[in-house]
Amino acid sequence: MTDALEIEVVGLGGPILPLEEIERLLALALGSAGIDSGHIALEFVSPERIAELNREYRAKRAPTDVLSFPIDGIEPVAGPRELGDIVICPEHTADLREAIIHGALHLTGMDHETDDGEMLAVQREIMSWVSPDSE
Repeated sequence: MTDALEIEVVGLGGPILPLEEIERLLALALGSAGIDSGHIALEFVSPERIAELNREYRAKRAPTDVLSFPIDGIEPVAGPRELGDIVICPEHTADLREAIIHGALHLTGMDHETDDGEMLAVQREIMSWVSPDSE
């Protein structure tokens, strides 16, 4: 199955949100960049684990809410696309939905630290579609 998103959710006893909701959030975020297929691993971790990853990959000595690790990027690849990994620490996340969207947008190549607000604007737009107040 190469024309679909394949989502693997692990850690902290399984998904904290229903899998269908996680799939919808990822599809919306990735779809904003025209991506409709590939594999994503989403892991929920402890504050200690995310602090360790943040230190190792970003040289920051504190826990954070979400980290993303793109693999194949958005360019065409031979075979199934490995989009990458999203790591979320629920204890440091105000909104799990927003963290999932944020992490997925990073996998599309967006970077709020360098894009003059474009990524965060897209994130706000998607959040307006999925927030409980908009239903």
